Amino acid sequence: MLAKLTAKNQLTLPKSVTNKIAPTEYFDIKVENGQIVLTPVKIQQSDAVRAKLAALDLSEQDVIDAVAWAREPRSQVQ
Repeated sequence: MLAKLTAKNQLTLPKSVTNKIAPTEYFDIKVENGQIVLTPVKIQQSDAVRAKLAALDLSEQDVIDAVAWAREPRSQVQ
Protein backbone atom coordinates (compact mmCIF):
# COMPACT_ATOMS: atom_id res chain seq x y z
CA MET A 1 0.00 0.00 0.00
CA LEU A 2 1.37 3.42 -0.92
CA ALA A 3 0.95 6.84 0.67
CA LYS A 4 2.32 10.00 -0.95
CA LEU A 5 4.27 12.62 0.98
CA THR A 6 3.10 16.08 -0.11
CA ALA A 7 5.26 19.15 -0.70
CA LYS A 8 4.19 20.31 2.79
CA ASN A 9 5.49 17.06 4.35
CA GLN A 10 1.96 15.80 4.96
CA LEU A 11 1.01 12.16 4.69
CA THR A 12 -2.50 10.74 4.51
CA LEU A 13 -2.94 7.35 6.12
CA PRO A 14 -5.17 5.00 4.13
CA LYS A 15 -8.59 4.40 5.69
CA SER A 16 -8.01 0.63 5.46
CA VAL A 17 -5.10 1.13 7.88
CA THR A 18 -6.76 3.54 10.30
CA ASN A 19 -9.85 1.32 10.49
CA LYS A 20 -7.67 -1.36 12.09
CA ILE A 21 -6.71 0.80 15.10
CA ALA A 22 -8.67 2.60 17.80
CA PRO A 23 -9.77 6.12 16.81
CA THR A 24 -6.94 8.55 17.55
CA GLU A 25 -5.76 12.03 16.61
CA TYR A 26 -2.14 11.78 17.66
CA PHE A 27 0.74 9.45 16.89
CA ASP A 28 4.15 9.08 18.48
CA ILE A 29 6.68 9.12 15.64
CA LYS A 30 10.14 7.61 15.61
CA VAL A 31 12.62 6.35 13.07
CA GLU A 32 13.95 2.82 13.47
CA ASN A 33 16.43 1.33 11.02
CA GLY A 34 15.43 3.82 8.33
CA GLN A 35 11.69 3.19 8.81
CA ILE A 36 9.10 5.62 10.17
CA VAL A 37 7.11 4.03 12.99
CA LEU A 38 3.78 5.56 14.04
CA THR A 39 2.24 4.57 17.38
CA PRO A 40 -1.25 5.82 18.26
CA VAL A 41 -1.36 7.77 21.52
CA LYS A 42 -4.22 9.19 23.49
CA ILE A 43 -3.49 12.65 24.85
CA GLN A 44 -5.02 13.22 28.27
CA GLN A 45 -6.53 16.65 28.89
CA SER A 46 -4.13 17.20 31.79
CA ASP A 47 -1.20 16.44 29.48
CA ALA A 48 -2.43 19.11 27.07
CA VAL A 49 -2.65 21.65 29.92
CA ARG A 50 0.86 20.76 31.10
CA ALA A 51 2.17 21.11 27.54
CA LYS A 52 0.54 24.54 27.19
CA LEU A 53 2.00 25.69 30.52
CA ALA A 54 5.43 24.43 29.47
CA ALA A 55 5.16 26.30 26.16
CA LEU A 56 4.26 29.48 28.06
CA ASP A 57 7.21 28.90 30.41
CA LEU A 58 4.93 29.30 33.44
CA SER A 59 6.14 27.99 36.76
CA GLU A 60 4.01 26.32 39.38
CA GLN A 61 4.35 29.49 41.46
CA ASP A 62 3.03 31.57 38.55
CA VAL A 63 -0.11 29.41 38.52
CA ILE A 64 -0.52 29.66 42.30
CA ASP A 65 -0.16 33.46 42.11
CA ALA A 66 -2.68 33.70 39.25
CA VAL A 67 -5.27 31.62 41.12
CA ALA A 68 -4.78 33.71 44.27
CA TRP A 69 -5.20 36.90 42.23
CA ALA A 70 -8.37 35.57 40.59
CA ARG A 71 -9.86 34.73 43.98
CA GLU A 72 -9.26 38.20 45.45
CA PRO A 73 -12.49 40.09 46.11
CA ARG A 74 -13.08 42.90 43.63
CA SER A 75 -15.04 46.09 44.18
CA GLN A 76 -17.90 46.45 41.75
CA VAL A 77 -17.31 48.90 38.91
CA GLN A 78 -20.16 51.38 38.47
